[in-house]
Amino acid sequence: MTELKINADRLWSSLMEMAKIGATPKGGVCRLALTDLDKQGRDLFVQWCTEAGCTVKVDAMGNIFARRPGRNNNLAPVGTGSHLDSQPTGGRFDGVYGVLAGLEVIRTLNDLGIETERPVEASVWTNEEGSRFAPAMVASGVYAGVFTLDYGLSRADVDGKTMGEELARIGYAGTEPVGGRPVHAFFETHIEQGPILEAEGQTIGVVTDAQGQRWYELVLTGQESHAGPTPMPVRRDALLGAARVIQLVNEIGLAHAPVAVSTVGMINSYPNSRNVIPGKVFLTVDFRCPDNAELSKMDEELKVGVARIAAAAKLEFDLKQIFQYDCVHFDESCVQMVREGAQALGYTARNIVSGAGHDACYMSKVTPTAMIFVPCIGGISHNEIEDAKPEWIAAGGNVLLRAMLAKANELPEVFKSNETVAVA
Repeated sequence: MTELKINADRLWSSLMEMAKIGATPKGGVCRLALTDLDKQGRDLFVQWCTEAGCTVKVDAMGNIFARRPGRNNNLAPVGTGSHLDSQPTGGRFDGVYGVLAGLEVIRTLNDLGIETERPVEASVWTNEEGSRFAPAMVASGVYAGVFTLDYGLSRADVDGKTMGEELARIGYAGTEPVGGRPVHAFFETHIEQGPILEAEGQTIGVVTDAQGQRWYELVLTGQESHAGPTPMPVRRDALLGAARVIQLVNEIGLAHAPVAVSTVGMINSYPNSRNVIPGKVFLTVDFRCPDNAELSKMDEELKVGVARIAAAAKLEFDLKQIFQYDCVHFDESCVQMVREGAQALGYTARNIVSGAGHDACYMSKVTPTAMIFVPCIGGISHNEIEDAKPEWIAAGGNVLLRAMLAKANELPEVFKSNETVAVA
């Protein structure tokens, strides 16, 4: 058992092959959700899974499930996976590592001739990033019952194209129901996307919790007018109001530090002409904190502050919260399996809280779930220069293999081999 490991070279090779799809000049990738490049990545994953003997199914949100059979296929499967879509200037490991680590677990089980009691599944979740379609993780959210299917399919990009339309266009509008089936446990492997593991010389992050998040969209409306003749005191400058809101958001994050963070990540000014006072500005706000009570305080401070700023600048405002999930506490037994896997392999490890959202956060609502983090160089992610060492990538895959194998060999107290309905 101590020598049970994945094929590290094969996993790395698969990552580099997938990274060719949507490759960018600086060494990253751009595979926005449901684009032609996303389709190419999906097609390659499906091809590899089929070659590994898996049965592949796609649900109505485009989520892909590649199943390796077990000894008792009436039992609920043990799942793993992440996403293939990226940020516009994304890296080679964010999301895709968790997908291909799952495939590598299946390939390794095949190589070693290991038969698990339960089926094992590797999955791809649609639009995790939320870059093209907001909110993030919408497809796993539909799977977990957080969003309706109609809501998920109706999400539109800036050009008005909906997820439903784009799924049909690229051939991934599946026929399987979204969710509603038993899953025994779920694991997601991911780069940390932060600096802690590398800075401390730790190889494995045992993820115990994930931060809660709230996303907002704000439109400030003033009045467009000529930049020359319009006196300063009578201006209704929407961009000036936005600047003050950006300062407010930063102050809120600092006031709730070190546990909380706050970000304005997108801003669009209209009409965006050098000699016209901006009449309308759209911007986004992102709050994250591992304490739900603190998030609620930040929410109230934002609402009060935006109203005050708009009144002072003689602006109208429309502030909407478009996305929320509470802090996640991952399953103790699954977390312990990750911890034990790291210990058995001699890896340095520490408990860690995820600062980013992941599909595992929604999966935790429907099945016992845990996450495995490995370092990334400089803690940099959502960037073309995102990088990781091959030995870190291998370590995460080895821990995933052990955790999944342990869960996949768990049997219920009473199991009848002739049952026709999957049981947990």
